[in-house]
Amino acid sequence: MPPRPFVFINAAMSADGKIATIERKQTRISGSLDFERVDELRASSDAMMVGIGTVLSDNPSLTVKSKERRERRRRQGLPENPARIVVDSMARTPIEADIFKKGDGKRIIAVSESAPSDKVRELSKYAEIITAGEKSVELAKLLSELKASGINRLMVEGGATLNWGLISSDLVDEIYTFIGNIIIGGRTAPTLVDGEGCIGDFCKLSLISCEKLENGVLIRWKVSSHIRAD
Repeated sequence: MPPRPFVFINAAMSADGKIATIERKQTRISGSLDFERVDELRASSDAMMVGIGTVLSDNPSLTVKSKERRERRRRQGLPENPARIVVDSMARTPIEADIFKKGDGKRIIAVSESAPSDKVRELSKYAEIITAGEKSVELAKLLSELKASGINRLMVEGGATLNWGLISSDLVDEIYTFIGNIIIGGRTAPTLVDGEGCIGDFCKLSLISCEKLENGVLIRWKVSSHIRAD
């Protein structure tokens, strides 16, 4: 496998494992201490990545919130915000999305060769375009290109389909999960990892740490062995 960045997934989920409601809308799961933890993870990363579903449902800005952390990045000769990456096979990212309107820093849209050329041209006015894969974004190829461009530490903030794509392709090193003290429920509500799933050859994790944080639990895992997606 070609060189790639160190990749970690960060997510907050309910006590029953949901990361959003049945309407696929995020709800507040963690508190202020966890927000600070996440902001520090962002500030210490070279890039943050989400899937197109997260952009369409939640419209995140993916910016560093703390003024002090932004200033620290500037003192290090870095943009205020890490690069913001959207995995968007068919170039569906709206040009009015908050990732284009808020904060400075590089924006990258990863598309497939099947993406409509007019939409790709329009997005290229606002972001760097990386084409990787014929019908959908080939994640291993994308990560290789990101590594070649100087991105060494990549934070992934969902959603569940992107998480599955990365894990099933053996492309994740660590996973942070904050488990909050709420039950969301719903047969169709997204979990931490969705996608096709597997019957056997499960992804195995090694526990790095587990701590109480406010009214929830923060767990940090090392991905120690991986699914064979065949």
